[in-house]
Amino acid sequence: MTATSEQVTEALKSVKGPDGKDIVSSGKLSGVVVTGGKVFCSLTVDAAEAQAWESVRKQAEETIKTVPGVVSVLIALTAEKKPGAASAAPPRAAAGPGGKIQGVPGVGAIIAVASGKGGVGKSTTAVNLALGLQSLGLKVGVLDADIYGPSMPRLLAIKGKPETVGGRTLKPMEAYGLKVMSIGFLVDEETPMIWRGPMVMSAITQMLREVDWAPLDVIVVDMPPGTGDAQLTLAQQVPLAGAVIVSTPQDLALIDARRGIAMFRRVDVPVLGLIENMSYFLCPHCGERSDIFSHGGAHKEADRWGVQFLGEVPLELKIRETSDAGLPIVATEPDSSHAKVYKDIAARVRAAMDGSSGKRAAPKIVIES
Repeated sequence: MTATSEQVTEALKSVKGPDGKDIVSSGKLSGVVVTGGKVFCSLTVDAAEAQAWESVRKQAEETIKTVPGVVSVLIALTAEKKPGAASAAPPRAAAGPGGKIQGVPGVGAIIAVASGKGGVGKSTTAVNLALGLQSLGLKVGVLDADIYGPSMPRLLAIKGKPETVGGRTLKPMEAYGLKVMSIGFLVDEETPMIWRGPMVMSAITQMLREVDWAPLDVIVVDMPPGTGDAQLTLAQQVPLAGAVIVSTPQDLALIDARRGIAMFRRVDVPVLGLIENMSYFLCPHCGERSDIFSHGGAHKEADRWGVQFLGEVPLELKIRETSDAGLPIVATEPDSSHAKVYKDIAARVRAAMDGSSGKRAAPKIVIES
């Protein structure tokens, strides 16, 4: 028997908030999504009342679990500030003794693959980088942190839903020897994720903390484009060993890449290097080279910021075809020249990881007016 959003909503009419009204009729409940027995929704309350609503959120979770067919629940408490009210303090990092951020048990290191904007081939780069690290003898996982546009199910041709271990922990999916987790495994491909920032942050935290990742040497996190909630959540919740920035050579992409570098430095995450994707095009018929998006911009930008230039990946039809087919080129054509490009980049990333500290204090996010 499969649970429906209507059944979940009906059950939640029995849960009352601090104001005595049920959370459905009061309009506090929103974004109910049910897929494969997994329930996602949010409670939107005033920031000043968030603490009082936390017990209601827990009660709502327990109520949903009683609905036949439900296997797991994620409810985000979205706190909104009333006009004119003081700003709420930024969320505190998950820190342990000595102010150190707690890592993911059984995982040696976590690196983020990020870009300042979309459309630069970040996800394709992330999956081939992960496979390149695997070719160096490492046990590797991939976390697809792009909640609004997950790519890993398609890039790795993974179908099906993850199983649960012990009632709450999710078992990651696997492909080409990689352990993989993505919100795309939990919702249908065409289902829009109309979620507020705190719900995105909760989902990313759950995919990090409530997935049976161990044992792994490294998790490669495919970040969403930009410098928003997902990036801050990762920086605050886990000790990132570093970030890899992906950009194309033209000025428009490089402007956003600069923001990515600056953001990670702002939260004390080492920038392991910069990759120039779609760097050049070689005609398969005549062999003539064309710099469609200009060339060398990322290399110059890396020098300007004092970060390592990790390499340039060509604009190549074969890379696009294998990616669209769920047959990443490093796994399916490991001896090709294009796979070698990714493997060389992976070797440089590993060397940069070994040179960075895996432990750091919880970052203090400063918001300037």
